[in-house]
Amino acid sequence: MSDVLAITDHRQGELRDVSYEIITAGSELAAETGGDLHLAVINGDVADFADDLDREGVDVVHTVDAGEEFNHDVYKQAITQLYDELAPQYVLAPNSVNGLDYAPAVSVALDVPIVTDCVALEVDGDTLIANREMYGGKVETTTEVDAGNVLATIREGEWEAAEGDGSASIEAFDADIDESQVGSTVTAFEEVAGGDVDISEADFLVSVGRGIEEEENLSMIEDLAEATGATVSSSRPIVDNGWLPKNRQVGQSGKVVTPDVYLAIGISGAVQHVAGMKGSDTIVAINTDPNAPIMDIADYAIHDDLFDVVPALTEEFQ
Repeated sequence: MSDVLAITDHRQGELRDVSYEIITAGSELAAETGGDLHLAVINGDVADFADDLDREGVDVVHTVDAGEEFNHDVYKQAITQLYDELAPQYVLAPNSVNGLDYAPAVSVALDVPIVTDCVALEVDGDTLIANREMYGGKVETTTEVDAGNVLATIREGEWEAAEGDGSASIEAFDADIDESQVGSTVTAFEEVAGGDVDISEADFLVSVGRGIEEEENLSMIEDLAEATGATVSSSRPIVDNGWLPKNRQVGQSGKVVTPDVYLAIGISGAVQHVAGMKGSDTIVAINTDPNAPIMDIADYAIHDDLFDVVPALTEEFQ
């Protein structure tokens, strides 16, 4: 029997979606090893977070009350101390901005191998088998790590979010944080230009590609988004043209999104874009090319001219 330790992620007082997905990934590994799933929530309102994270599959939630916001040095110390206390076989961290900040440092401190950006995990004896994507998502590779202990980061949107009420015990972990080793502190947050929305949090995305032809035609997309209560996002060419800000870009070089509905308008479906939205619950595509790659992954494909379909949809929902 070998335990799994999974680290959650939060920002500005809110748990990130990957925190619930890492529960699923961790519980699946724990089931394969016959061990328990230990969940760690570090910093922030740990009591409220712990109650929300007590979901099916979690055995213990460890709370580390050591500040309000993410801090590299605090996370590194807390995770290494939890590891020494629990002696898990596997440590899971989100492949997020925060996770990729501390995970390599924790790997070095613990002297354990690290596998990043995993889209699937399984165990074969003492070997961890991790699936990863390469070459812009064109190739999926298998990495076998034959080691006693491994740290892996998981890609957001590849596992279902854990649901259901759990029966985990919630235990405060008194990490011994050496303040002399904490080199930075978050004092405030400031929105950067174009930071008006976070498309990764949207339930409904209306996403536009090069099929829109001209910047002036974006107003048609915005009208549809307003009528449906959706958020506007885009493929890379729209951002490269300067028609929308970078924070609206979906894809491997943009943001990974997992909305309830993803409406792709005039998007061909390059692998880099698909890598960022394939986890959407329902995908609807509008394209004049019936052979466009986006049509292959769409739950509903509309083979028609977007300049005819979009105004009709807007009128229907107004």
